[in-house]
Amino acid sequence: MNNGLIILDFDGTLCDTRQTIVKTLQMTMEKLCLPVVDEYACAATIGLPLSVSFKTLFPSLTEEQAQECAEAYRDIFEENKKLLEPKVFPHVSETLRSLRKSGFVLSVASSRSNHSLLDFVKTFGFDSDITLIIGADDVTKAKPDPEPVLLTLRKLDFDASETLVVGDMPFDILMGRGAGTKTCGVTYGNSSRDDLLGCGADFVIDDFASLLNLTW
Repeated sequence: MNNGLIILDFDGTLCDTRQTIVKTLQMTMEKLCLPVVDEYACAATIGLPLSVSFKTLFPSLTEEQAQECAEAYRDIFEENKKLLEPKVFPHVSETLRSLRKSGFVLSVASSRSNHSLLDFVKTFGFDSDITLIIGADDVTKAKPDPEPVLLTLRKLDFDASETLVVGDMPFDILMGRGAGTKTCGVTYGNSSRDDLLGCGADFVIDDFASLLNLTW
């Protein structure tokens, strides 16, 4: 019997990719002769589709130029992830296992590509616990639009009332709220408690293992 559906963000929620993402964004800017912005401005775009991240950082870019930035980023990221290897956050692996064994269905919804997500999920051994992966290329509108959550609900045959969306960014919370689910922010990623509560998170936790104690 299923206890409910938990839809998880990846970057900043399951895995610490901040250094890798920020460095790759800055290297992409250097390669394409764009002004290099600081770490905090880069980190504020984590969770958005790549082209949207670049448009956010450089509003004057055309859509074509933003896509060019995204393609350059992907090439550089493949090298950087070997040098700046992302790490799984504390208590994530064992908590995923416990949640699955308790009857929860677990999925991932991210603005990363499906291929990249699948690669990371397999690398970190999450594939036995994660039932479904939704990447940016699986939807027409990515976070903060609710489409990734709505698609997950349809594919896994769950109602929003049975679902919790978990993420580290306001984009995740807004995505879940837009789909009518409960939402939980995590403070160890890329946003503060105030940011997460300010956009309407139902719960905010400091440790991924605290998901085991939530009632929703």
